[in-house]
Amino acid sequence: MPASPSTATDTPIEQIDTLIVGAGPAGAAAAITLAAAGRSATVIDRSVFPRDKCCGDGLTTLALRELELLGVTPEDVPNWMTVDSAHLRSPSGRSFDIPLPGRGIYAAVAPRADLDNSLVLAAESVGADIRQGWRLDSISQSADSVHIGVTDADGTSRHLNARHVIAADGMWSPTRRLLGLTPDGYRGEWNAFRQYVSNVTGPAAERLIVWFEPDLLPGYAWSFPLPGGRANIGFGVLREHQRRGRDMAGIWRDLLTRDHIVAALGEGHALEDRHTAWPIPARVDTIRLSAARVLLTGDAAAATDVMTGEGIGQALLTGRLAAEAILDAADTRVADTYERSVRDHLFADHRMSRRLGRVLGSARGAEVALRTVERSGSWGRAKFARWMFEDEPRALMLTPRRWHRRMLRRDGAYADRQVA
Repeated sequence: MPASPSTATDTPIEQIDTLIVGAGPAGAAAAITLAAAGRSATVIDRSVFPRDKCCGDGLTTLALRELELLGVTPEDVPNWMTVDSAHLRSPSGRSFDIPLPGRGIYAAVAPRADLDNSLVLAAESVGADIRQGWRLDSISQSADSVHIGVTDADGTSRHLNARHVIAADGMWSPTRRLLGLTPDGYRGEWNAFRQYVSNVTGPAAERLIVWFEPDLLPGYAWSFPLPGGRANIGFGVLREHQRRGRDMAGIWRDLLTRDHIVAALGEGHALEDRHTAWPIPARVDTIRLSAARVLLTGDAAAATDVMTGEGIGQALLTGRLAAEAILDAADTRVADTYERSVRDHLFADHRMSRRLGRVLGSARGAEVALRTVERSGSWGRAKFARWMFEDEPRALMLTPRRWHRRMLRRDGAYADRQVA
């Protein structure tokens, strides 16, 4: 274990309450929750915002409800686009629409550069101390505090002592690595490719489209609309595709030439810059979630949906739960309280998603499932839309403790206000 900073250097040690490593959705959610409750929250991030992150930019109902809880509105996020339906294409080429329920917002799209910057601004507005361009160098623990070595934005080495640390520093989490908690050789369960497209004149200019391509299953391709005739287009596949020798870049080039994808984008569409790729971790039920006074959240906790690769809602949720554990639990019970909360909110749904992913892993399974939805009528499609966009937990019917009076018929996020 690294030496405590107090014995390794004469540099003054800054005493803080909670240090949050990473200012993405999980870290910002934790900071907002703590600061809004009157507690000190210090956030460091090696990036300077706004900064981009490879992502589909889609916001599920879970993510939207969490944003609403944090006080972040659609008007706060530049280039926000609300979505009112989804267009699905089965492996055989059958296409149909899934309308979203009418009151409130159930799905939206917002570029991560804009969304994450808005969350940072929201955290600052309630009193969180955001330190951009700061890098985590070392971390160790004693009985009553966490000792952290950092390099600040000017390149100066500093030392902090914190009562608790929330790690919200992503898939490659330096916090997790420095604590020796990263599984050997771990590279995530999913790989995602994404590129922005401009001059979109086809249906993708307004439609959220999901293509269940036979060669991607149980993955999928997407096109998510953005204002100004732009779209976020990409695909996600399980890492096992690489173990089979699949060429991810080759799949990407091929996807962009498929007739139905070209038709959705329209004539004259233009790819912006280059495509980006990123691994997605999805094993929240088996990875370590805490180490004494350190809590891991978001991608650092591998908290994405194992069936879809969606992670923004889970990041916001776990960040909030970590902050609430610090606010509500006795000092020595924070880690146990946080782990119990994550288990209660996510484990059953994660395991359900894994089982459903096996069904969708074959062209026949995906075809039967989508055809069933297509023929289910307006009621069935509406309920599928709620399930697809995480309006309710995936394993809700199997976990009676989470049942509530408005189950499967709740309004969407922001239902009680006029949204521009």
